[in-house]
Amino acid sequence: MIELVNVCKKYEVRDGKRTVLNAINCAIEHGEHVGILGKNGAGKSTLIRLISGTELPTSGHIKRGMSVSWPLAFSGGFQGSLTGLDNLRFICRIYNTSYQKALPFVEEFTELGKYLREPVKRYSNGMRAKLAFAMSMAVEFDCFLIDEVIAVGDSEFQRKCHTELFLRRANRAMIMVSHDPHMIKEHCSKAYVLDAGELKFFPDVDSAYNYYETPRQS
Repeated sequence: MIELVNVCKKYEVRDGKRTVLNAINCAIEHGEHVGILGKNGAGKSTLIRLISGTELPTSGHIKRGMSVSWPLAFSGGFQGSLTGLDNLRFICRIYNTSYQKALPFVEEFTELGKYLREPVKRYSNGMRAKLAFAMSMAVEFDCFLIDEVIAVGDSEFQRKCHTELFLRRANRAMIMVSHDPHMIKEHCSKAYVLDAGELKFFPDVDSAYNYYETPRQS
């Protein structure tokens, strides 16, 4: 289980501190598909970074009882001077995954060919995203974090991504953040709405969607 207990996140801004997340509490069980809705700037990506461990909360704590992926298609952790395959080798060491087993999958899935043997700093954004997604699938995480749009490459490559994540790994936990309610409806069974720094729980996606679409006074 992943559990967030009274998690707060504040950032220093020009006129003081801005509270992005205010005493957030939630729990995700093994195999659950949970959606988090929120307008642009609501703090969805911040929440995903906290759950992944790439950023620390200002206060509160996060309990991780299962392995958690980095945000899918996020490539900020690459070492630019290393090749794509060297980055894969490094990730496999960190997560105690067989490089020899991951290698043929990443070579076939990314379709990057000889570029896998070139430094990542020479990659386009699309190439980086393809490599990051393939590496996410090469490590068998218990929970996948999906931050907004995961569409990478052309329609055929997007189909491959959908098959690997939502069909072959349907039994894994997933936390999907988006401002697109239809994506949440398609893939999640329950949802939260992130609104004004608060995380509101709804036992079904339709209830969350109705709340999300209801205009509120500023």
